[in-house]
Amino acid sequence: MASLGHALFDTVIGACGIAWGSHGITAVQLPEPNAQATRARLLKSAGGCPEVSDPPDAVRAAITGIQALLNGEPRQLLELELDLERLTPFQRQAYAIARAIPPGQTRTYGEIAQELGDPSLARAVGQAMGHNPFAPVVPCHRVLAAGQKPGGFSASGGALTKLRMLAIEGAVPGGTPSLFDDL
Repeated sequence: MASLGHALFDTVIGACGIAWGSHGITAVQLPEPNAQATRARLLKSAGGCPEVSDPPDAVRAAITGIQALLNGEPRQLLELELDLERLTPFQRQAYAIARAIPPGQTRTYGEIAQELGDPSLARAVGQAMGHNPFAPVVPCHRVLAAGQKPGGFSASGGALTKLRMLAIEGAVPGGTPSLFDDL
């Protein structure tokens, strides 16, 4: 990707945003209450970049993949190039593990901490997921608290949005039916 920009796009859960630069996708934003709030939160994470009505091919492919994932297609989006320059080494490692979780499956903060080599890092994993600038490309919604409880979620709607995204993927955290099964 040679250009710099951002765009909003529609999904089944609302208007999402994506920003990109010369090293890949710099941020993805899940829906906020309205498009203006989505744009503002995206730009807070991505920095100032112009809105582009005709994104580059790689960005259009990313948008199509995100829309498909949020529509229930089992996509991992591993082919999308993320710009990880501003992340800490810990965040990079935690996000790499989260990206490996297939749609419809979940892991806990503690399991990711264990994979990182130190079970005491579970809280740090939770904080990293809470600061994830790439949701749902880095699928932090697939990372749960102990006991398969949803835990927090920094997107608008909090844990209910997390549970809705998991329901779209067919995941059943803790074996309990989703709040959205009847919708």
